[in-house]
Amino acid sequence: MKKQWSLVLLFTVSLNFAQQGIPNYQPSEENLNAREWFQEARFGLFIHWGVYSLLGDGEWVMNNQNIAVDTYEKLPSFFNPIDFDAEEWVAMAKNAGMKYITITSRHHDGFSMFDTAAEDYDIVDATPFKRDVLKELAAACKKADIKLFFYYSLLDWRSDDYYPRGRTGLGIKGRENGDWNAYIAFMKQQLTELLTNYGEIGGIWFDGHWDQKQWDGKKFGKLNVDWHYRELYQLIHDLQPHALIGNNHHIAPISGEDFQMFEKDLPGQNTTGWGTSASDIGQLPLEVCETINGSWGFNLQDDKHKSSKELIHLLVKSASYGSNLLLNVGPMPNGKIQTEHLKSLSEIGLWLDQYGETVYGTKAGILEPDNQLASTRKDRKVYLHVLDPEHNVIFLRDVPEKIKSAKLYGTSKKVRYEQNDLGLTIAIPKAEMNPINTIIELELK
Repeated sequence: MKKQWSLVLLFTVSLNFAQQGIPNYQPSEENLNAREWFQEARFGLFIHWGVYSLLGDGEWVMNNQNIAVDTYEKLPSFFNPIDFDAEEWVAMAKNAGMKYITITSRHHDGFSMFDTAAEDYDIVDATPFKRDVLKELAAACKKADIKLFFYYSLLDWRSDDYYPRGRTGLGIKGRENGDWNAYIAFMKQQLTELLTNYGEIGGIWFDGHWDQKQWDGKKFGKLNVDWHYRELYQLIHDLQPHALIGNNHHIAPISGEDFQMFEKDLPGQNTTGWGTSASDIGQLPLEVCETINGSWGFNLQDDKHKSSKELIHLLVKSASYGSNLLLNVGPMPNGKIQTEHLKSLSEIGLWLDQYGETVYGTKAGILEPDNQLASTRKDRKVYLHVLDPEHNVIFLRDVPEKIKSAKLYGTSKKVRYEQNDLGLTIAIPKAEMNPINTIIELELK
C-alpha cells in the first residue's frame, strides 16, 4: 500500500512539471542559424517506414487490429527490403525541390529502424536485412547536401515500461506493468545514439505526447505523466546545439522547442478536431505535415492520391502562412516508393524549377489563403498566387502598403490594377490564366 501511494504521489507532483521544458531556454547561435535555414527551406520529405509496411495497412496497424506483442514480433523476421536505395530516395527528394528529410527512427510499434544498443528489437539485429537504413540515409543526405531529421515516437505499444498506459494500444495483449523511469532512460539512450552515431542531423521530431493526455470527448486535458522534457531537450541541445526540436503535441510550444508543427492542417485551422488552435501558435518556425494519399505508412488499398495540383496548392498555402510543408511518403516493404507518389513528387519538382522563387525564402503574405488566393512575400515583392483559374478579377480589401507595379511572374507583361481607399483590384487577362497557379508579382512602393 505504501508503494502504491508513493507512485501516485510521484505522478501527482510530476504533473506540475510535465510541460515545463527547459526553464528560460536561450537557443545557441548555431540553433538560431539553423532556425533561419529551416524557415527558408519551405519543403521537406516525410518518410513513415517500418515493419508495419509488411501488412499494408498503415503505421497504426498494431493498434487498429489489436495485434498481440508476440504475434507482431514475428514481422521483423521477414522484413527484408532488398530494393532499398538511400541515394535513390535522396535524389527523389532533391528532384522534387525538397531541402530536408524527416524519417521515422522509431514509431509507436516500438521497432527501431536503426542499430540500437538499447535492445535487439531493431532492423540490424531482428531482421534478415541486417543493415542500418538510417546510417545509409545519413551518408546519402550528407553527399547531396540534404538535411536529415529523425522522427521519434514518445509512446510505445510494445514496451512494458511504457507504463502507465496511454489512451491507445489498450487492446494489445502481452504487456506487463513496468517502470516509467526505465522507459525515460531507454529513450535517453536511443536519442543519444541518434545524435552521436549519424553525424550532424537537422533535428528531432517527437510524436505521441497526446497519448498520455486525458480526453473528455471534446478536448485534451491534463497529462498523466511527466515526459521529462527538460532532460530530453537539454540532452539534444547539449549533444548537437544546432539540432532543432519539434513536438507534435497539438498545444502551444514548450520551452526548449525550436519549431512548431501542425498535423494535416494549416496553422491555426482545425479540420481534424484535434488540431492546434490559432491562440496556441507561437513565434517559432512553422511546419505543416501532410500525406500524398490518406495514409502515413504504406497502405495497399489507399488510392486517395492527391493530384500534383492539390499538393502544389498545399505547398503554396503553407508558405502563405510562413510555414514549411513536410510531405509524406510511405515506402513499400521492399524499400521502393509507390509510383503514384514518385509521379507527384516529380511534377512538384518541375513546378518548383520554374516558380520556386515564390516559395523558397519567403515570408507569410498579405492575406490568409483560401481556395482562390494565397500570397508570399520577399522583401518589397509580394507573390499573389491565384489558385482558381476562373478567378481572373481579384479584389483585396486590406492591402497594408501601396502597390508600385503588377506583372505576371517571370515575364515583363504588366497586369492592370487599381488601388484606392476601398482596396486593390487586379484584372488578369483570361488567356494568361494558368490552370494550376497564376502568379502575379506585386512590387511595393
